[in-house]
Amino acid sequence: MTADRPRSMSLGMNILGLGGHAAAAHLHEVPPTATTDVDYFVNIAKISERGALDGIFLADGPAYQGGRAGGGKLDPIVLLTAVAAATERIGVIATASTSYNHPYNLARRIASLDHISRGRAGWNAVTTAGDAAARNFGQDGAAFHSDRYRRADEFIDVVTKAWGSWAPDATRLGPDGLIDRRPDAVQPIGHTGEFFSVEGAGTLPRTPQGRPVIVQAGASEGGKNLGARWADAIFTAQTTLEDGIAFARDIRARAAAFGRNPNHVRILPGLSTVIGSTEEEAQRRWDELDSHLSFEQEYAQISGRLGVDVRELDLDAPLPWEKFPKPDDSFRTSHGFLEAQLSLARRENLTPRQLVKRIRSGHRLAVGTPEQIADTLEQWFRAGAGDGFNIMPDAFPSGAEIFVDHVVPELRRRGLFRHEYEGTTLRDHLGLPHHDLIEADERERAGSRALAS
Repeated sequence: MTADRPRSMSLGMNILGLGGHAAAAHLHEVPPTATTDVDYFVNIAKISERGALDGIFLADGPAYQGGRAGGGKLDPIVLLTAVAAATERIGVIATASTSYNHPYNLARRIASLDHISRGRAGWNAVTTAGDAAARNFGQDGAAFHSDRYRRADEFIDVVTKAWGSWAPDATRLGPDGLIDRRPDAVQPIGHTGEFFSVEGAGTLPRTPQGRPVIVQAGASEGGKNLGARWADAIFTAQTTLEDGIAFARDIRARAAAFGRNPNHVRILPGLSTVIGSTEEEAQRRWDELDSHLSFEQEYAQISGRLGVDVRELDLDAPLPWEKFPKPDDSFRTSHGFLEAQLSLARRENLTPRQLVKRIRSGHRLAVGTPEQIADTLEQWFRAGAGDGFNIMPDAFPSGAEIFVDHVVPELRRRGLFRHEYEGTTLRDHLGLPHHDLIEADERERAGSRALAS
C-alpha cells in the first residue's frame, strides 16, 4: 500500500498489565501472574488480530512499579518476538527508552524483531521521565527535560543510520545464487555526536518495511519536535476534541517544516474503554472496578502526574490552578500528561475528586455501549483529531474481546474500519508507504526546497 492517507482509521491494542484500570486484577479473569505468561499476551494478540487491528502496543519502563496487582514485566522486545511467532498479521510495537539504552544495540534488536515478524515491528521511543529508573542506572535522578530530548534526537538519528547503512539492493543475488554485493552497498555510520560515537554499519540488511515503524509519545515542545521529525505514528494523550484537533494540526505543520510529508505521520490518541451492552451495564462495570481502589492508590497516581499532592487539596472544590507547577525543564514527569489533564479540568470545571476519576489511565475515558464508543471514535476521526486510536480496555481479556466483537463491527458498518487486512506489514496496516518510498519522497522535497532557495 502506498497511499498517503489511510482508507480507514487505525486501531491499536495497548496491553497495560492486566488491564487499563488499576483494579483489573480484582475481576479475576486471569491469574495476577499472567503478566509473565507469554500465552496471556498471545491470546490478546490473537483477539486483536481477529479484529484486523493494526498492532498491539506494550508500554514499558526500566523500574519496578510496586503494588499488589502486577506479577512482573517481561522485556517487551523479547516478549513480542514470541508473540510475532504465534501470530500472522498483527503488528508488534515495543517500548524502549532512549535514556537507558545504547542506539547501536537497540537498532539491532528492533530490526531483528522486524525481520523475525516479516515486517510487523514498531519501536515506541520514550525518554523515560522520573527518578526511579535513573537510580537503576547509577544516576541520582532523571536528566532535565531538554537533555533527555537532545539525547533522544541523537539516539534516533543513530538508530535510523544503522537501519539505513545497508543499501536496498545490498542482499541481491547474482547469477551464481550468492549475494552479489557492490563495494559501497554497506556503509559505516561514522557518527560522532554529543552523546554517542558509532563507527560501523548496522549488522542487518534493510527490513521488510524498509525500516521498522517509529512511534513516539511525547507532547511537550521537545516531544512534539522529536515526533514531527522522526515518528511514523504519535501516541498522544489529549482528552478534549479541541485539544486533539489542535495537536494534530501542530504536528503536521512541524513535520512539514522538517521536510516531511505531513500525511506520513499518524496521530493516535489513547482511549480508555469500559463497555457494556447498555449504559447501565457499563456504569456498573466501572463502579465495580472503582470499588476496589483505595484512596492511596488513586491519589498517589494522579499526584505524581500533576506534580502536586492532591490529598492536600479540597477534593470537592474547584482546582487551585496557582498550585500546579509549570512544565519547565526541571519538571521531571510527563509534560504531555500534565497539560492534557489540566486542560480537561479547565474545560469541564472538574474538582480534584472528579479529575482523579476521569483520568486514572492518563488518557480520555469512554464508558458506554459499543455504539457510544464508536460514536466518540468517529467524532474524533472525522474531526481530524486522530488518524486512529490506541485502545486501552479496562481489563483483559474481556475488554479486548468486547471491543473486537462489538465495537469493531459497528465501525465497519459505518465504513470507518477495514473488514480484513489489506497488507502484511505494520506500515500497510497504518496506511503508510514502504520506507524506501518515503525516503525518495523526502529527497525530492529537499531538492525542491534547495531549488526554491
